Amino acid sequence: MLLEKEDLVRLAKTEMPFGRYKGSLLIDLPESYLLWFADKGFPEGRLGMLLRLALEIKINGLTHLIEPLKQRPTIH
Repeated sequence: MLLEKEDLVRLAKTEMPFGRYKGSLLIDLPESYLLWFADKGFPEGRLGMLLRLALEIKINGLTHLIEPLKQRPTIH
């Protein structure tokens, strides 16, 4: 997975657009929900990539690195 620094900010500021956790920030989604996607298949495109990234961050215990990014201005 090729990671751009903007992806980390998007992960901290993008809301889940559908489903049980609609409106929740992607980084705040429960690991169990992300694992469900890993089993069933992630959505196509950027959303799927961000969900995969969120899962990797959670599995590796790195969520604390994203918290400060929630406070920074949005990237356009």
